[in-house]
Amino acid sequence: MKELYNKSVVCFGEILWDNLPTGKRPGGAPMNVAYHLHQLGINSHLISRIGNDQPGEELLGFLKEIGLETDLVQIDVEQATSQVQATINESNHEVSYEILSPVAWDFISLQPNFEALVRESKAFVFGTLSARNTVTRATLYQMLAYSSYRVFDVNLRAPHYSPEVIDALLRQSNLVKLNSSELLLIAQWYDPICVKEADGVELLFDRFNVEEVLITKGSQGVSYYTIAFRYDYPAYTINVADTVGSGDSFLAAFLAMKLADEAVETTLDYAVAMGAFITSQAGACPKYARFDLDRFIWKKKLNI
Repeated sequence: MKELYNKSVVCFGEILWDNLPTGKRPGGAPMNVAYHLHQLGINSHLISRIGNDQPGEELLGFLKEIGLETDLVQIDVEQATSQVQATINESNHEVSYEILSPVAWDFISLQPNFEALVRESKAFVFGTLSARNTVTRATLYQMLAYSSYRVFDVNLRAPHYSPEVIDALLRQSNLVKLNSSELLLIAQWYDPICVKEADGVELLFDRFNVEEVLITKGSQGVSYYTIAFRYDYPAYTINVADTVGSGDSFLAAFLAMKLADEAVETTLDYAVAMGAFITSQAGACPKYARFDLDRFIWKKKLNI
């Protein structure tokens, strides 16, 4: 894949510390996506907010260390930097989260330079969690109006969402990425007897004018839908370290390949491989170079 630093993506929302059993690690879906986009050669921008405290300073230091710009990360003098207690289920490796409220990223304010940045970007990535508070939600709604390609990374973390807000965000989305459980949960708000994936996707297309749907299924791989076609792609077999951030890395790789105008099959293969590569390591943002990912893919295809 060629270098893509001439193409930019804006990621909007939470940045935080994930307190895992293995230690404290930087996290937040938008930050994770921005990190992996950067690693894959995309000029990624993160808009978020931290507290005027030591955890916030440490997050800024991490962003600088990995090469992400920090000028769009606001500092809040009243609210603390977000910290999340993450618990990993030993039997299925799934992660549960205790997310405190309110925190600094609940109060992201609209800035004069945001409009030009978003209008010039190739994609605007946002999620569910940062829309829980009216302040950040209002900023998000305004920025969605600036974007020509809006990528909704659905992360339903009860009780931090409502059907009304999800509905409003879906109405402004071009690409929606979610897992199978989230798809059926949302579909059943409108059709209680909807139990099939294809019916849930059709509902998204018909009700919200969504153009693309990405459904992640863990060990069962991924499905990619447009109005015209559907692609199913299998997962890579790996030894799971944890699943923290695997979906975020998958989305980043998908967008990077899409912006490079790669074929759908190539795009899905690379995205699934990225998700597997990150799942095989601890934490959402392990240190790696694109060479490491390419080598991982090469070894997997040769069954080494």
